[in-house]
Amino acid sequence: MAMASRGDNNRQRIVAAADELFYVKGFNHTSFSDIADAAGVARGNFYYYFKSKDDILEAVIARRAENIRHMLAEWDAEYPDPRDRLHRYVAILTNEQHHIERYGCPMGTLCSELSKLEHERFSDATEMFEVFREWLEVQFRLIGREEDAHELALHLLARGQGVAMITSAYRDAAFLRREAEALLAWIDSL
Repeated sequence: MAMASRGDNNRQRIVAAADELFYVKGFNHTSFSDIADAAGVARGNFYYYFKSKDDILEAVIARRAENIRHMLAEWDAEYPDPRDRLHRYVAILTNEQHHIERYGCPMGTLCSELSKLEHERFSDATEMFEVFREWLEVQFRLIGREEDAHELALHLLARGQGVAMITSAYRDAAFLRREAEALLAWIDSL
């Protein structure tokens, strides 16, 4: 396997830095300078890789969706029981508790911001939710909930987003943990 070129490494550093900054500061409040500084790439070289912030946004969305797909494939391989996979999905809340308290959900906050801006990449950003929704539907079907798998998947997505939003609004880690436990009990009751 060939090693990544220096240009590929710079591009990846820019996308990783932008991903973090879009989460922490928001897309609209992140400048080219912020991204270039965080990535350690000279501002003059920056434009070689990306001509606009929208180009970076496209790369960030693609990176996030690919990371989600990779994570879900790992869970499919690691956890043979679909209930365990659903439990693992809920564990995202508690594993990312500190970040969620401060910034909310990275998918939810980005989609919300792009929606408010009526940004042309909004529909691309919702792809991250679609990746999770499709995977969740499969898990619900595998536990015998064929008829309502779609609704259950949307319910779990919505509940997770609500928990992230309220946790961030109130900076309430105990609420997050209680809600995660309630979600696990709900999954087990199905």
